[in-house]
Amino acid sequence: MVKERKILVIEDSPVVLKVLHHLLSQTALFTPILCACYKEAEEKLALSGEEYFAAIADLNLPDAENGEVVDLVLSHKVPCVVLTGNFDDKLRLRLLNKGVLDYITKDGRYSFNHVVKVIERLDRNRDIKVLVAEDSSTSRLFIKILLEQYRFNVVEAENGQVALAKLEEDPSIRMLITDFNMPLVNGYDLVRMLRYNSRFQDLVIIGLSAEGDNALSAKFIKAGANDFLKKPFYHEEFHCRVIHSLEAQEMLETIRDLANIDPLTKLKNRRSLFEEGEQLLRDNALGLSLAMLDIDHFKKINDTYGHLVGDSLLEAVGREFIEAFPDMLVGRFGGEEFCVVAKVEGQKFQDRLHAFLETLRLKEFTEGKIRLAFSVGICSDKVDTFEELIRMADQNLHEAKRCGRDRIVSSF
Repeated sequence: MVKERKILVIEDSPVVLKVLHHLLSQTALFTPILCACYKEAEEKLALSGEEYFAAIADLNLPDAENGEVVDLVLSHKVPCVVLTGNFDDKLRLRLLNKGVLDYITKDGRYSFNHVVKVIERLDRNRDIKVLVAEDSSTSRLFIKILLEQYRFNVVEAENGQVALAKLEEDPSIRMLITDFNMPLVNGYDLVRMLRYNSRFQDLVIIGLSAEGDNALSAKFIKAGANDFLKKPFYHEEFHCRVIHSLEAQEMLETIRDLANIDPLTKLKNRRSLFEEGEQLLRDNALGLSLAMLDIDHFKKINDTYGHLVGDSLLEAVGREFIEAFPDMLVGRFGGEEFCVVAKVEGQKFQDRLHAFLETLRLKEFTEGKIRLAFSVGICSDKVDTFEELIRMADQNLHEAKRCGRDRIVSSF
C-alpha cells in the first residue's frame, strides 16, 4: 500500500485555500492539511508522529507578516514552496538561498497549477537516481545538496572512470551530471563513450564547466548531452535545467511506450514482441524458450460478467505476468493470449511456468471472484526465425486445447 503524502498548506485567503485543496486532491496520493495562520501551522508541525511531505506557504499571514512561516517549515526539515502575492527579487533570492524549493507569485490559475506540479515532481524524484561526476569535492557536495532538496537519490563519482564503472554496475541511474575537467576521463569523452553504447540512450546527461568558451556547450551537446551549464550557476537555473531535461526524456519514453506497450495489460504489444524477440534470437546462439498461453473459456467469462470485467481480468493478469517474469520478455499476443520468451533451457522454463500457473490457480480475480486456468504451448527447439518459434509454440497450444485445456504441451 502506497503511503499518503500530507501537504501542509499555509494560506490566509479562503479562496486560495479552496483552490489548492481542490488541485492537490486531484492526486489520490496527496492529502492537503490546511492552515489559515502561523499559529495553526506551528501547532500542526508540533504534533508528534505527523510527517509532512512538503509545505506550500504564503509569506504574509495575519500573525506573521514577514515570511516567518518559511523558517518555521524549514526548521522541521519539510520542503517548502513559497506562494505569494508580491514579487520581490531580493527576497526571492534570500529565500532560495535558505533552501526554499520555489518562489511562485499568485498571478493566475497557472501559478496554482505550477505549485502542484512542483509537489508532484518532488514525489516522482524519489525514484530517480542521479550520478554526479565531479573531481572537486566542494562542487560535488554543492550539487548533491541541490539535488537532494528536490528529493533525488544521489550517487557520487570523483572522476570519469569511476562514473563509467558506476553506470555499468547500476542500470537504475537515470541522469548523469558531469564536469568537463576531470582526471582519467574528462566529461566530454565520458559523454561520447556513453552515447556510443545503446544501453545508455535514455540516460539524461547535463555537462558542467567553469572554463572554456561558448563553443564548449555546443561541443557537449553535439556529443550527446541533453544540456550544458556554465559554472558558477545559480541553483534556480540548475533546478530548471535538470527538471526540463528529465521531463523531455520522460515525454520521449511515454511516446515510445504508446507505440510498444499494450495499454490494457502494460505488457509488450504484438509488434514490439516480434521486434524484441527477433533481436533476442539473433543475440543467443543457444536459442530461446517461448510459451504461448491462452486463458481457458475467456469468452464465457465475457458473456457471463461483461466485457468491462473481462478487461479488468486481463489487466490483473498483466500485472501477474510482470511481477512473475521481470527477467523475461512478456507480451500480449492478442485477445486473451499471452507470450513469454526466455533465455532459459526448456525444462527449467516449463517448471517455472508450471509453478506460476499453480500459484495463479489459487487466486480470485475481480469482484466476480473468477478463478483462471490456462492452456499453454511451449517450444524450445532450435529455429532460424522468431516467427517460426511462435508458430511451433502455437501448434503446441492448439494441441493443449484439443486435449482438454488446462495443460502444458511442449517440445524441446
